Amino acid sequence: MARLSGLLLMLTLVLQGCVTTEQIHRDAIVIDAHADIEIPGKESRYVGADGRSKVEPEKMRRGGVDVVVMAIAVGPGPRTADGDAEAKQQADAELAAIQRMTADDDNLNLAHSVDEIKAAHQQGKQSYILGFQNARILGGDINLLDHYYEQGVRVFALTHMGHNDFADSSRPTFIRETGQHEPAEEHGGLSEAGRQAIQRLNKLGAVVDISQLSKRASMQAISMSTAPVIASHSDVQALCGVSRNLSDEEIDLIGANGGVIHVTPFRGYLFDSGDVQLDKAIREARRIAGIKEDYLYPFELYWELDDEQVQQTFLQTVSELLGPGRLDDMMAHLDYIVNRIGIDHVGIGTDFNHGGGIEGFNDASEAQNVTAALRARGYTQEEINKIWGGNFLRVMQAAQDQAQ
Repeated sequence: MARLSGLLLMLTLVLQGCVTTEQIHRDAIVIDAHADIEIPGKESRYVGADGRSKVEPEKMRRGGVDVVVMAIAVGPGPRTADGDAEAKQQADAELAAIQRMTADDDNLNLAHSVDEIKAAHQQGKQSYILGFQNARILGGDINLLDHYYEQGVRVFALTHMGHNDFADSSRPTFIRETGQHEPAEEHGGLSEAGRQAIQRLNKLGAVVDISQLSKRASMQAISMSTAPVIASHSDVQALCGVSRNLSDEEIDLIGANGGVIHVTPFRGYLFDSGDVQLDKAIREARRIAGIKEDYLYPFELYWELDDEQVQQTFLQTVSELLGPGRLDDMMAHLDYIVNRIGIDHVGIGTDFNHGGGIEGFNDASEAQNVTAALRARGYTQEEINKIWGGNFLRVMQAAQDQAQ
């Protein structure tokens, strides 16, 4: 019996060696758990060199990407009635843009469930899933969560940059109106509204996304959620010590919750923050630009700079210091999570259209390079299937099932 098991193992390994990277990539349901919505024709510094979205359908098709979670997202802004109205107006414009795109493209599906995603994959079609980022959009009205769910949103994150009425952010921001920086915490994690939001999302069957939350808010949200959560675009703080990345405590709790961490090809989350010379150079660039030297994220607070030329010079300087980024750096973060909490708890979320992109994986058309890199590191076809989409689909299904 032992000899037979050994022969079966050898046969499995031989068969795996015969399967090409192209076949593995084609057979997987390839899911990008987070990209920003770019409205066609609207000027943006984050799109591709061609001026178009990094996850437009044609790039998805070239790269064999089946699904992208497109985030209806807004950044920080005035916490006033006018500020809330502006945030909702922007969010609704992004929502309408995705609804138009999916209505106009017979090969692009707006997916609401795991079954719809799998059916589209079998038909050779791509899908968008709607995401949501920053509860500032809600203007304090928790009932709007139901509205956006009814409009098709299935993945919800409460914060972006800056605290809001629902939760503390991992990146307190500069408030132009007051000329002051936010405190490290405002609510001690989730506010009462934030706790109610997590409960409402569980009841709806939506996926809770803890990316961008402060550590305390993240731990509270994971512990409260009755369904597994995701981090849609986060890397490892132990490897790159920015406040935006996840601590080991958060990683462990996500694993215990059954959730998934989607590593992101974003240079500002992947650089070696222990590199003394790089750290010194980034601090000097910040000092010259006139912004805080000791902030934990190299690009952060650049919006304090009113002079556009100074801002652009600063961004270019830091970008050159960080270099183009490498797939190996992203793989190191993925390996770290796998080694710590297991293969069932890791995925990919690019943050394309909002700064994501490294050499070899700069838009959706290059996604197969990630599959090749995973194979080179010894991951099997089954494991690659989990990383690219299987783990995300498991969490999405669990959220739907427990609501029902």
